[in-house]
Amino acid sequence: MKKVTKPIRRRQAAVVMLVFGAALLAPGLLAGQMARPATAPATGEWRSLFDGKTLAGWKESDFFGAGTVTVEKGVIIIGDGALTGINWAASALPFPTSNYEVRIEAARLKGTDFFAGITFPVGDSFCTWINGGWGGEVVGLSSLDGADASENETTFTQKFELGRWYSLRLRVTPTTISAWIDDELVIDVAIGKKWIALREGDIDRSMPFGIAAYSTLAGVRKIDWRPVAPGGAAVK
Repeated sequence: MKKVTKPIRRRQAAVVMLVFGAALLAPGLLAGQMARPATAPATGEWRSLFDGKTLAGWKESDFFGAGTVTVEKGVIIIGDGALTGINWAASALPFPTSNYEVRIEAARLKGTDFFAGITFPVGDSFCTWINGGWGGEVVGLSSLDGADASENETTFTQKFELGRWYSLRLRVTPTTISAWIDDELVIDVAIGKKWIALREGDIDRSMPFGIAAYSTLAGVRKIDWRPVAPGGAAVK
């Protein structure tokens, strides 16, 4: 995996925030993209973003050298080209840039690099939660104060078994980014004074919300989101 440590803040972030707000006031914008209730779910209520059959509401991310993405037997198969993935393609995300959680079930099916790089909005910027990078075991956020997932305070290593499904849950509030792997809290970082930005490179094509793998065949079988109350209170 090519290492570049200089992150960048994307000008599109402000535009995405405006679109988010408009979508919450006019949920009809999502019509035709995904079938769902017109109003946001209540705090603590999960809503699925994957229908188990198609990529409705999603598109293949426009990465250079990407593999193919298919849906097979209820699983999104992310091909093992170079950086490969999907990102939300509806006219707006169904959740704002803070006070939300996402929950994903993913597995590394073949390969030795990250199988779940989850790019997500954080206030007026974006960040990526890497699972299994840099040879297969590194977990962390890219990027915090100019340091990517391999070299900041969120960095740690974990062995990921080939073919095993992992539950990955992420919470974003104005003050904190928290992450769980199989219900174990593994990241809980205060972000109030930090510079949050994406790692420089193609990963910006995962904005505003996307899931990617690097030179690895990956499976994704659940993608859920829910709003959380200000302060981060939510059902465990």
